[in-house]
Amino acid sequence: MKLGARMLKTGIAITLALYIAQLLGIPAPLFAGIAAIFAIQPTIYRSYLTVLEQIQGNIIGAIIAVIFVMAFGNHILIIGFAAIIAIIFMVNLKLENSIRLALVTIIAIMEAPADDFLQFALLRSSAIFLGIISSFAVNLIFIPPKYETKLFQSISGVTEDIIQWIRLTTRFASEDRLLKKDIGNIKDKIRNINLLYSMYKEERRYFKKHKFSDKRKLVIYHQMIQVTQKSFDILKLQHRYENILYQLPESLQLHTRERLDYLLSYHEQLHLKFLGRVRAEVELDTLNQATFNRDQLMDAFIKEIKNSEIENEFQPYHLMHILSATIEYEEQLEHLELLIRTFQTYHKKDSIVSEETQKL
Repeated sequence: MKLGARMLKTGIAITLALYIAQLLGIPAPLFAGIAAIFAIQPTIYRSYLTVLEQIQGNIIGAIIAVIFVMAFGNHILIIGFAAIIAIIFMVNLKLENSIRLALVTIIAIMEAPADDFLQFALLRSSAIFLGIISSFAVNLIFIPPKYETKLFQSISGVTEDIIQWIRLTTRFASEDRLLKKDIGNIKDKIRNINLLYSMYKEERRYFKKHKFSDKRKLVIYHQMIQVTQKSFDILKLQHRYENILYQLPESLQLHTRERLDYLLSYHEQLHLKFLGRVRAEVELDTLNQATFNRDQLMDAFIKEIKNSEIENEFQPYHLMHILSATIEYEEQLEHLELLIRTFQTYHKKDSIVSEETQKL
């Protein structure tokens, strides 16, 4: 199993919380270590939001625990009832993410000895507060993961898989069982890409100045994800309607394959342009030889749709789905090229990708 940054930071945060608690002579430093676990997050921005929520949870839990002990004692049934009240209270305040820590605070305080109860309550809530701050400090000190590099690697890897499968399916050479399995894997990878994008967006919002070039760069990455999704939609349609596509006239099969090959090459070259390996002034259309353009493909499909209406009432709709997905894929590719070209034209001094990404 690979040791991730979050695992490492969690261990360091626990160690730091326990060490500081012992150094300050806080009784039961164990609670500081437990609290440190809850505040570790993958990004500094999320860690900041979590710290605010956890501090509120700690305070609310401490107040509820003190009130219940002072009013009803610390019987185990009273502790359970206090936990229920705390959960209801936290849900109403929309602090669901802090419920677990609030419950830890309640248990830590309510099981304290009756003698000098308020002092113990203060020390134990302070220990939990120390654990929260220790986690936040670790997130600040440690260099956050390079989400841009991870994001582009993920997009590039998934795109490569999709392109390879589409080229096989257009030639009816794909192995159905493996393709079906890989479609599920690609779906999970795209979901992970969207998560990485949200983290990358949060990090830039927290650290960077709101320069116009930074906002444009976020738009480019978002469009890259959109293009990847559209190519994936085509792959799913190719797999779902393989039998219908196989029954098309050979000339239409050939034209569809040629057009998709052109778009797939276009997609690959856009990634190279994004990395700066294609000169900014070069039009990618000039690098490809498309013998069958968009209008010709539309005319050929429409003709086939009209011919198939008599034979199969559902086939025309399936063909329309494939045609519309192909056209939308092309339009998204053109928009991506426009975004990249605009960035390279108006922000020459700002690198579109980080040095780590350029080395990929």
